[in-house]
Amino acid sequence: MSTRPVPEGLAERLAEAAGEELAALVDAHLAQLEAEQARIVLRNPFVTSRIIGLLATVPRLAASREIRREAVAHPATPRVLALEWVGSLYWPDLARIGRDPRVNPAVRRAADLALVERLPGMAVGERTALARSGGPGVIAHLRLDPTPRVVVALLDNPRLTEGLLMPLLASERAVPGCLAAVAASRRWGARPAVRAALARNPKTPLATVLALLPALRKAELAAIAIDPRLAEAVRQRARLLSGLAARERGAVDPRQGRG
Repeated sequence: MSTRPVPEGLAERLAEAAGEELAALVDAHLAQLEAEQARIVLRNPFVTSRIIGLLATVPRLAASREIRREAVAHPATPRVLALEWVGSLYWPDLARIGRDPRVNPAVRRAADLALVERLPGMAVGERTALARSGGPGVIAHLRLDPTPRVVVALLDNPRLTEGLLMPLLASERAVPGCLAAVAASRRWGARPAVRAALARNPKTPLATVLALLPALRKAELAAIAIDPRLAEAVRQRARLLSGLAARERGAVDPRQGRG
């Protein structure tokens, strides 16, 4: 394929061209385009699936990380091509694609799957950064991360919902430090459902649970008071706060002690 120099002014023409003019320019200069010019084409609002497919046939363009990143994220990119390239991207690119509503849903899912596959090999700092910005598919895996630093970052993710968080709070595989971090969170620690779930988890630190109990409803306290999985100190405190202890004392047969 010819590699003649790019004509002067071609970048400006590619940026400003519309419709058939853009297609004609790409057809005429495809063999000469470098990554910079190809990215201009991808950012042109008139770029089509056909044009993106043509760019992908040029080996030096197809090998460019920047071209692959922009093409995968582009709604006009043929889905087959986007799915072929998505697994080759770096994790920050995958995170951005996974949460971009303009991207084809199948491509977003593929980006999330690629991220999940890489999680075991990622450093704590990388998982922490991903926890702050990942989409729901990634959150579902990071919520059970054993490192409190990662969970603390996840709690600030704007895409985290109570529904996504609850499996962590109910898991007996959860790390105590992670559960304590949820309880200390300004965003999540004051939510009634979160408090109740934390208090019911045997892995939640004792001091954390005892601090949560006074904020719970009596029905929740009554359930905790009879939960055999929980520490005796937790059950006793729940009995006192719920009034169960007083009712039990009042239920003693009044005939006892009569001569």
